[in-house]
Amino acid sequence: MDYTKLSGDILAAVGGKENVLGNMVCMTRLRIKVSNPEKVNSEAVKAIDGVMGLVEDGDRLEVVLGPGVVNKVIVEFAKLTGIAAGDVSDESASQAAKGNKAAQKATYENKPVQRFLKKIANIFVPLLPGIISAGLINGIINVINFSTKKAFVGEWWFAAIWTMGWALFAYLPILAGENAAKEFGGSRVLGAMAGALSIANAGMPLLATQMVDGKAVRLVHLPFELPSVAFANGTFTVGASNLFNAAAGGMIGAIICAIFFAWLEKNFHKIMPNVLDTFLTPLCTVIVGVIAAVLVLQPLGAFLTQAIFFILQFFYDKLGVFGAYLLGSTFLPLVSVGLHQALTPIHVMLNNPEGPTQGINFLLPLLMMAGGGQVGAGLALLLKTKNTRVKKYLTESIPVGILGIGEPLMYAVTLPLGKPFITACLGSGIGSVVAYLFHLGTVSQGVSGLFGLLIVQPGNQVFYALAMIVAYAAGFVLTWFFGVDENRIDDVFGK
Repeated sequence: MDYTKLSGDILAAVGGKENVLGNMVCMTRLRIKVSNPEKVNSEAVKAIDGVMGLVEDGDRLEVVLGPGVVNKVIVEFAKLTGIAAGDVSDESASQAAKGNKAAQKATYENKPVQRFLKKIANIFVPLLPGIISAGLINGIINVINFSTKKAFVGEWWFAAIWTMGWALFAYLPILAGENAAKEFGGSRVLGAMAGALSIANAGMPLLATQMVDGKAVRLVHLPFELPSVAFANGTFTVGASNLFNAAAGGMIGAIICAIFFAWLEKNFHKIMPNVLDTFLTPLCTVIVGVIAAVLVLQPLGAFLTQAIFFILQFFYDKLGVFGAYLLGSTFLPLVSVGLHQALTPIHVMLNNPEGPTQGINFLLPLLMMAGGGQVGAGLALLLKTKNTRVKKYLTESIPVGILGIGEPLMYAVTLPLGKPFITACLGSGIGSVVAYLFHLGTVSQGVSGLFGLLIVQPGNQVFYALAMIVAYAAGFVLTWFFGVDENRIDDVFGK
């Protein structure tokens, strides 16, 4: 494949070099920020050979290219635009701000919830390479420890690799805080500082202790007791304490604090004299922000975390099979609009060893079945359709779908056709029911599909494989009988 030509064709279809403000990659997608969305020829982008799909969100485009391909395209695309991968031209952005304001406002004017969830999702998109690599590391370590009865835990090289898998999730609040501040218009470093409040480090002054009668006693007490609520075993436990708990709010607390820091900073900029702005705005932001975070925002984050856990437990325990089916069958639509990354804080909460589930994520296996339903739908289409172009797309996208990357299959085939996407969703739900009946859980996140075997609780790999096979079969059968419309296929892809 000529990646230079492919990049040039994409650039021309999105309005040329002068219309591009930024370019970066995300798994299978080339993410482009444009100056004027009206200059983008959407149909031309979709018609380019090598492009599997296009997601449009105002001035942000996501060109679906597939794994591996996207990493080669970004190199050439960055050369053509003159903008480094991951960068945005501040000058161009400021010039385009006025012209895009009306269009952007109109896009989301009546969709505030969608707009907010998109921002939350965008916090985690740049973190995906780290989340994936750390998830794989934790999964491999999980399998090795289980199969060898922790024979390598004392080896330095094993501990070094394990540290990388642990470090990403241990310090994820800092990275998430940085991206949250950026997404909501604040300074990235101040957002990182806000996120650091959610890291329980022994050196944190708020957690300082002294030895009294051989016991570590906390030195720092808050000015008043803060209420706390925990949900476990079907009941809420209400308490209060004047001791700071860094991890109380979890990832949700870190994001809330970072967003608040960004809001403070923007408002201090408005009122601060220019001569003092550089010095006093960040100082005032941090001082006011940390007091609000410790006394209000982190307890709020803790409450929201417990509330979310309560809702998930309701779906899992009270609704049972129906709840599992509902969660599994509705996940692909979230992926199709890029909102699935907004669930990352929930996964982090569930995989926290000190969290409400002691580190076992019971939600992720249900959602992972979505990929199985779609692979099954793809296999049915491959065997039944006579359209050569669709067969080509399916041959390229099904193998990576089995590995856990389902976006090429979804954007290239099932979603444009409509019916296979619906049957894939319905089939996914059946796989989720089986995962629920097996009580599957994961010890990490970041991967799915075949690689999901690595992060499933030790000893449950066979049950995970069975649930995924059921999802394959359900997606296949439903698509074979109800999802293949040859006339629709020819209309979409040509004869």
